[in-house]
Amino acid sequence: METKNIIYKLRTQKGMSQDELAGKIMVTRQAVSRWENGETIPNTETLKLLSREFDVSINTLLGEPRELICQCCGMPLYDDSVIGRDQDGDLNEDYCKWCYADGTYTYHNMDDLINVCVKHMVNENFTEEQARAYMKELLPTLDYWKRYEKLSDHGQFEEFKKQLIEEINDLHIEGLPKVETLYALVGKDINLAYPLPNGNAVPFLDDQKTYLGNQLECEFGGERCFGVLAGMDFLLIATYEKDGINPELVLYKKR
Repeated sequence: METKNIIYKLRTQKGMSQDELAGKIMVTRQAVSRWENGETIPNTETLKLLSREFDVSINTLLGEPRELICQCCGMPLYDDSVIGRDQDGDLNEDYCKWCYADGTYTYHNMDDLINVCVKHMVNENFTEEQARAYMKELLPTLDYWKRYEKLSDHGQFEEFKKQLIEEINDLHIEGLPKVETLYALVGKDINLAYPLPNGNAVPFLDDQKTYLGNQLECEFGGERCFGVLAGMDFLLIATYEKDGINPELVLYKKR
């Protein structure tokens, strides 16, 4: 789809007139009209404003001329919903939301990232050994790892994770094994609705945000496992059956 059609589609989907869109991004109605007629294309700064207004990537606005991949893990960014966001909420087309969330890089050790990726890559046609070899060859070619010293926060995020792990283990939840690591998890994928005493089932997370968490088998065995989640201002411990069925909230604590 061409840019003119994309802008028209996004504008009309939001029920906006050309005048309303022009006012929001500080251009004239005539400019919007020329874009939608295909006479001109918005400049770079205006594309950024349109990206923010419509919550889509610039690549999408331009008709996806580039095949984007995450410059940390190599994952194809096939849809705007998997693209990471800067601290101000803008989409960052260089990273997926698992490697970059709210302006923070979530992986600082190549081996840790490889271990996570390999779990999702192994299948009947691709062994763990092949997947691991592929990632070891791929990652050093990606921009994040090439510029790691410049982009790195010098261990601050890893220290934050260690602090969270210590706080979780200090809770001494019965049956919960010692937590050794936390992974980046997107709210939409883990936002279970927990039953409350009043009978309502309530989700606690923001679908668009990225959290740190892990899933662990109960020390006592059985079909239920523990889900551990943490954010900047909370800790959450829950249990559930396979695929998140019958979740029960064990603890929700403000930090």
